[in-house]
Amino acid sequence: MKHRILMSLLFISSALVSCQDKKAENKKNVATITESSAGLQFNQDVNTMLKKQLEYGKPSFDNPYQYSDKDLEVATPILNQLLLDNGYKAISNEEFSNKIKQIFNRIIDKNSTSKFLYINLIDKCDKELNFFPNNAENNGVFVVKNQNFITDLYPLPLIIDYQKTYSEAAQEENSASKNYKDANGNEVKKYLWKDMSNLKEQRKKNIQTLVARNLYLFNDNKAQYKWLTLNDSYFMEALVKTFGYTQDIDLLKWVIERTKFDKKDPSDYGKLFWVKQCDETVKIHANTFKILQKLYLPTDPSENRFILDNIKNYLEYFADFNNKETGVSKEDKVKILANIVYFGEQYKYDKRFVSGYGDNSKLMGRLRFFLDKEEVNILQKNNYFNLPKFKEWWDNADYDEYFVEECEYNGTCGPDNQPMNITDWRKQHPKK
Repeated sequence: MKHRILMSLLFISSALVSCQDKKAENKKNVATITESSAGLQFNQDVNTMLKKQLEYGKPSFDNPYQYSDKDLEVATPILNQLLLDNGYKAISNEEFSNKIKQIFNRIIDKNSTSKFLYINLIDKCDKELNFFPNNAENNGVFVVKNQNFITDLYPLPLIIDYQKTYSEAAQEENSASKNYKDANGNEVKKYLWKDMSNLKEQRKKNIQTLVARNLYLFNDNKAQYKWLTLNDSYFMEALVKTFGYTQDIDLLKWVIERTKFDKKDPSDYGKLFWVKQCDETVKIHANTFKILQKLYLPTDPSENRFILDNIKNYLEYFADFNNKETGVSKEDKVKILANIVYFGEQYKYDKRFVSGYGDNSKLMGRLRFFLDKEEVNILQKNNYFNLPKFKEWWDNADYDEYFVEECEYNGTCGPDNQPMNITDWRKQHPKK
């Protein structure tokens, strides 16, 4: 009996140790960052560039120091070593090029002599290299060719503990002036790196971001996903909303659930459904509709029950062809609307929802109301974009069109003036 008890205790102890080891390993994958060995070794090129960056202090529009490709070139070996030290596995040039095309819709030109490709997170079609460190008005990542990773342009003090390795440069910074003269001769205050109170924390965050982005995108390391959505949400949303990357279903679902129709920024909701590419073509996100179909239940206590309300609001905004903000052709606009309405209209015929998905939506009826003759011709000419049952549902929505027009846009409905019910209306408007 004692032997059995002892064996049981040993088994439980072993299991607990194993469980703790796994938790520690998972935590290491996500949160623990190793400082690059390259940043701990003195390098004369780094020393020279570091002195320049320290002399002028933190980047600002008043700062006369102009960052360039040289700053990024000097930082690249450190960034590459940081990735390798933290588990990044470099992929082949071909695989990396395919990933960049799939995620950002950019092509790495093998014949180009440039070492970098710039991806603008604000204006994806602006391909000009921008070496000003990221701020509120400028945000982008560099694709480092041949070394196959992406990175922000990080000033050296934001990726290495320069005060340890480059003591001479650090001493010069200690005696540096805290003012300089701008182009007009005005004296401007300088913000030295050493005076940055959270420099150590920011350095750690930058390294974590560098590692997490590359492990997630190019090594398919899903352990980084949670950290990125919590700490790098702007970048993660941009993958879907700006570049139209919808292949990662978990990411797409996360973006969908945090995006609601907002009258102050109505076009933002449409980024879930389509994106205009730099060649002026429109790409519709089929995966969005697949996820919405899993998420939407009228009886759901979460905000997912308002999905059709959000779609209705976006439909009314986007269907207004007097709105010049959309920047797409009429044919593309009708195609987008047809796909969005087709998704919502299915619930009108879903037997699970006996009471209907929400009589106020009437999405197909609204579409009929908004489209003019030319736009209806576009629908018909394109065979309703080959959407099954679309024509049937379109024809069935003639009463909904009447109801929407009478009650919501003519404003003739009220306690003493109700629209005809469908039975009476159908007697006057028999189906052809």
